[in-house]
Amino acid sequence: MQISRTDLADFAYFIAIARHRSFRRAAQEIGVTPSALSHAMSALETRRDVRLLNRTTRSVTLTAAGEDLLAAIDGPMRAIGEASQSLDRLRDRPAGRIRINALGDAVPLLIVPVMPEFVSRYPEIEIDISVDNRLLDITARGFDAGIRYGGTVPEDMVARPLSGPIRWSAAAAPHYLDRYGRPLHPTELEGHQCIGIRLGNDQIYKWEFERGNEAISVEPPHPLTVDESNVGMGLAIAGCGITYGAEPVLRRHVDRGELEFVLEDWASLGEGFYAYYASRRQVPTALRLLIDLIREMKPLRSYQVSERSG
Repeated sequence: MQISRTDLADFAYFIAIARHRSFRRAAQEIGVTPSALSHAMSALETRRDVRLLNRTTRSVTLTAAGEDLLAAIDGPMRAIGEASQSLDRLRDRPAGRIRINALGDAVPLLIVPVMPEFVSRYPEIEIDISVDNRLLDITARGFDAGIRYGGTVPEDMVARPLSGPIRWSAAAAPHYLDRYGRPLHPTELEGHQCIGIRLGNDQIYKWEFERGNEAISVEPPHPLTVDESNVGMGLAIAGCGITYGAEPVLRRHVDRGELEFVLEDWASLGEGFYAYYASRRQVPTALRLLIDLIREMKPLRSYQVSERSG
């Protein structure tokens, strides 16, 4: 029996639904509405006169026929996708669509600076950027890649560095420091109001400090806790207490006089940004080009450090 274009499209939809066990998540990956996916699956089942999916209000599972279909077409459809990507690499004008899950800090520091050049070079590539500081299963949520600080990249992912190491520092508004004093040692933070940082895994981050051969990790008093650096900086600028973050994030506010670095000789060196994805074998051309451009343009080069100084 000849396979129609409609069947091929519906098979791709079916594989996405089978992978996510969710119409909503599959629709996010493909770029259509859940309703369109549902109609496509109903039409496929009607044409083939077999039920492939068990649908409830809370879950989607495969029937026995659905399991058989998935086993039969998953490999060939992957091969078709890889062949399509290979053709894209030969095009004068690469095309495609990728979905990126990015940490909030990465957007202004890495993505925004390279985007004018990227869209100029590759006008036919579409990039869907989702900003979220939570630790997500990017594969299950239909993302092609994520961008996070190196220490938070899931261990089972392929990771590529987008920047070198980054300094982490504490900072506060000058008027707060004039009122409450400037700490000279990390242990003196116990006597200050600080702004806690909630990580993507819901843990409260312990502030790390280094000076020479000394290393100290503290969890200072934090009557306020945030999970987004811009919120923390806003509270610090308002005089609510001392915040902590990546120096490139804090620097623009320090340069404006809104914040002042404290404990500068205790600045800690941490891993920079990484792009990460599930497999080396199936890297979309658009994703590869974006990573290569960030590495080429080095938007964080003015903040790069090869080793601790001072």
